[in-house]
Amino acid sequence: MRILALADKESKNYWDYYQPGKLDGIDLIISCGDLNADYLSFLATFSKAPIIYVRGNHDDTYKDHPPDGCVCIEGKMYIYQGVRIIGLGGSMRYKKGINQYNQYDMDCRVGMLLPKIKKNGGFDILVTHSPAFGIGDGEDLPHMGFKAFGKLLDKYEPRYFLHGHVHTNYGRQYKRLKTHKDTLIINPYESYMFEYETEYEDQFEKIKEREQ
Repeated sequence: MRILALADKESKNYWDYYQPGKLDGIDLIISCGDLNADYLSFLATFSKAPIIYVRGNHDDTYKDHPPDGCVCIEGKMYIYQGVRIIGLGGSMRYKKGINQYNQYDMDCRVGMLLPKIKKNGGFDILVTHSPAFGIGDGEDLPHMGFKAFGKLLDKYEPRYFLHGHVHTNYGRQYKRLKTHKDTLIINPYESYMFEYETEYEDQFEKIKEREQ
């Protein structure tokens, strides 16, 4: 399965400079949030693949103007071609906003998902906007990650964890790819294309060795 993941910055390659055929061969598009709703709607117009998304902390406008032709997976499990995907958007609460939470809030959101996760025997991809606490997040409150995400990774060991929020151009500490136990973590700032099967098999051990 070929997946295009997006986050935080609209890619000129897929919007300003888009040409017919650029989305051919893509099986699934996943947005990790903080993207213009019109951008996702534009992609949905030209893509045959489903587009699923969670909301970022700057996506309050989605309430009245959600991306057309896309599927919101907030607090849900989405199964596509047998791949189990769960979505939990938003960031730590640092000001007023409908897509911001404290640690307890996110614990509750995860708790509401647990029956679905258990019923389906776990999940394969965790899609969030924010990172997990202590796993590539920031030290400041706005960019701090959620502890609940780390607990999900530790207990269910999904193949992938996709998140945005901490832009890769913020500094060297914010990596595009990293690992946590048996999970490959991808920060698809702007865009990142990967093959669900071969990316994990080919990249995981290389990245793991590099981190040691």
